[in-house]
Amino acid sequence: MEAAPAARSAEDLLRAARRIAEAAAARADAEDRDDGFPAEDVADLARAGLLAAPTPRDAGGLGLGEEPGAHRLAEVLRRIGSGSLALGRLYEGHVNALRLVARYGDAAQRGRLFADARAGHLFGVWNTEPPEGGLTIAERDGGLALAGCKTFASGAGFVTRALVTARAPGQSAPVMLVVPLPAGARADLSDWRAQGMRASATGTVSFTGLCVAPDAVLGRPDDYHRQPDFSGGAWRFAAVQLGGIEAVFDAWRSHLARTGRGEDPHQLARLGEGAITLEGARLWVEAAARTAAEARLPDDRIVAFVNLARLAVERAGLDVLQLAQRSVGLQGFLRGHPLERLSRDLATYLRQPAPDRALTGAAAEILRAEGAAGDLWRPSDEGV
Repeated sequence: MEAAPAARSAEDLLRAARRIAEAAAARADAEDRDDGFPAEDVADLARAGLLAAPTPRDAGGLGLGEEPGAHRLAEVLRRIGSGSLALGRLYEGHVNALRLVARYGDAAQRGRLFADARAGHLFGVWNTEPPEGGLTIAERDGGLALAGCKTFASGAGFVTRALVTARAPGQSAPVMLVVPLPAGARADLSDWRAQGMRASATGTVSFTGLCVAPDAVLGRPDDYHRQPDFSGGAWRFAAVQLGGIEAVFDAWRSHLARTGRGEDPHQLARLGEGAITLEGARLWVEAAARTAAEARLPDDRIVAFVNLARLAVERAGLDVLQLAQRSVGLQGFLRGHPLERLSRDLATYLRQPAPDRALTGAAAEILRAEGAAGDLWRPSDEGV
């Protein structure tokens, strides 16, 4: 990709995201392997200023995702996801980490870590761990000694600033800390043999033997799980998924046009159904981003709405996959066909944790709510 100046405005960010998505899409097949990683695409993000863009305006950044501009972040995530879901997953984790730093970091931490983002460091948020051997911290020689590991860590071996949760002896609530990591170290990708998202470099990272300074700890115990941010931020991965759904839809539509099968009324009916489903997912993502950013609803109501949005996008993705695969037929399952890898990546990335709990929790909040269904998501201070 031809080098372009670093983004200086929201419009620049959107143009940069489109360019990077196009380049990522062209490289994605070559990176679709067990040891794959979109290194060139991440470098493009850094050169275009997108790794630094989520830093707040008061810290010299562009404030991508700051209220009231959440819709711009949704658009950037969507565009990057349409080019590569693996890249979108990594960028969403980077954004998530910087937002946690912005919310819970003190002045010194914010200054240091935002400078790292501007310098091109890739951040990630890793909180999953095995039942035994999870990450712990203990005071030692004026610092904090780490032991244990994180699993299903996307960008393992490539993330150089890992925001992780860990427990101290005698504490039930985890703390957050940001751990500097050398590239290419401490990562084991051998268990990541997934059907899709092979280029996300997802694996296990061992922290045993590392020591960090006390100022690596971010915020207070259990700030990581504080609502509505913890669940309310799910709209960001839904925005990336939306981009992946669009990519599947476009590959399907291109196949029909290229093969001359678009005149068949059954094919047209399926394509029309897919377009309806896709647009519904887009509206859910936009509404969820706005609802979370404006924070005008009670916390539980925000969480409920975003959970419904993430499930609506999941359903849309599964529906579009089924329609596209039925429409294209066996060719769409053959390696080399554009739909084959896109379908694997999307089906894998749609598998987000605890979907049943998200649905029943949202339904319980709806059951508790008073007033008419049409007012469930309307702020109480909004005129009638």
